[in-house]
Amino acid sequence: MAIGVFDSGVGGLTVHHRLVERFPDADFVYLADQANAPYGGRPGEEIVELTRAGCIRLFEEGCDVVVLACNTAASVALRRLQQTWLPGYRRELGRPVNVLGIVVPTIEAATGLPWEHEAERRGEKIEKLDVLGIFSTPATASSRVYEIEIDKRRQDVAVFSEPCPELARMIETGASRDELAAVIQGHVKALTTRIGRPPDRAILGCTHYEITADLFQAALPPGTPLIRQPEATADALARYMERHPEFRPGTTGQRRFLTTGKPGAQHSLVETFWGGPLSFEPA
Repeated sequence: MAIGVFDSGVGGLTVHHRLVERFPDADFVYLADQANAPYGGRPGEEIVELTRAGCIRLFEEGCDVVVLACNTAASVALRRLQQTWLPGYRRELGRPVNVLGIVVPTIEAATGLPWEHEAERRGEKIEKLDVLGIFSTPATASSRVYEIEIDKRRQDVAVFSEPCPELARMIETGASRDELAAVIQGHVKALTTRIGRPPDRAILGCTHYEITADLFQAALPPGTPLIRQPEATADALARYMERHPEFRPGTTGQRRFLTTGKPGAQHSLVETFWGGPLSFEPA
């Protein structure tokens, strides 16, 4: 058995890297849907179907749990798959499987509250707002998942999303650091202008962006905290696996990397982030 990690491309490797550190003995299968990346500009129904196909592929590889290391897939497709597809698919497989996402752990980290918590709506005046900026794909921004779910839990946090239409594609295709820095600076400036001041904190709401976290940090005011999705996801998965011993992560430390796109070595930006050469097999 193994843990599956799914993303439209290489961005999910940021989460995968942290999960491998947290579960060094577990077996992992990573699947990048590079033939269809990026997901951020696709219609919702396409995102649901592509995400379901990726999950099926990972379950066929023996994974018990699949982590959607893609904000777009987790924001748009996860709830739908959990409610309308997974129950019947489990019966078809005859074994327990589940699909988890990275949005819930991120919201827990942003609010400091468990997912189950919902604040009582008191209508009281908020003396000081914590302004939280979200940099994400257009699909994640359109879903408003961060605005809706954070507002349910914290009335003192104001959420502002900044869609970054081309950034994931640029990272996926290995754009230069100078090109990426210019685009990121533009998005930080746009969000700051819209809010009227810089955000107090920020979420990199696309796992591709974690590869360029230092460029976001440089574009934001010094000391602006970034909520890191890889760490939040690893913490949440560790708690989940403790509660659900029926899901077996494997014990041989095997690592496999699959792609629906062109197999082989990844570009230098990914190698630099990963810490060494990385090659994908055909899915």
